[in-house]
Amino acid sequence: MMTHNHHTFHLVDMSPWPLTGSVSALMITTGLVKWFHQFNMDLLILGLLATSLTMIQWWRDITREGTYQGLHTTRVMVGLQWGMILFITSEVLFFFSFFWAFFHSSLSPSIELGNCWPPAGIQPFNPFQIPLLNTAILLASGATVTWSHHAIISSNLTQALQSLTLTVILGFYFSALQALEYFEAPFTIADSVYGSTFFVATGFHGLHVIIGSLFLLVCLYRMYMCHFSSTHHLGFEAAAWYWHFVDVVWLFLYVSIYWWGS
Repeated sequence: MMTHNHHTFHLVDMSPWPLTGSVSALMITTGLVKWFHQFNMDLLILGLLATSLTMIQWWRDITREGTYQGLHTTRVMVGLQWGMILFITSEVLFFFSFFWAFFHSSLSPSIELGNCWPPAGIQPFNPFQIPLLNTAILLASGATVTWSHHAIISSNLTQALQSLTLTVILGFYFSALQALEYFEAPFTIADSVYGSTFFVATGFHGLHVIIGSLFLLVCLYRMYMCHFSSTHHLGFEAAAWYWHFVDVVWLFLYVSIYWWGS
């Protein structure tokens, strides 16, 4: 029988988690529609539960193959790095569509919007209150995750753990402030194209912050369990790349939607 080491690409065992993850995502989106129209959250809660179980077991399997089974060879890690780069590229294009929608309406507002931007009747957020604080938080988290990365390369486990813990705390703090901002918002997603583009763009970014925070939280646990070394820490490196992407997207959101758009 052929083994994994005979291949220059990433060959893994059969896994049910891509299928369960896809079904869970379908349950979440369908559950959201059901919640919006029928005010019933049963399917949404079931989808979130299934997604959580899939994430836990998928991370468990990847940790096993990378830490204990020795399947993440040098060539395999190069392939995984390119996979993460292509994934982040697809995310860039995903957010590009939101910015396209925003600038399409804001650069030439139609008569239905009152020929002005923000549209007539919309009271935008003050960009120098919570949005500016959130910007400082994300920039600080980008610095701490870089500090953690350099610490793990230098085999300084104590500093790596401390700085990564700070990053995770800042990430969840950002999410809490954004939830507060949404709760106090003077407009809704149904208030013209301004409300829809604002909540869709910032909402999906907030979702990415939560995903990135969970990603880093798993890396924090693995770092505490000594799964990473100075030369073998691809999981953490991928999480750091993702976090920097989240930081850059927020800077564009803050400058265009919160500051210029207001």
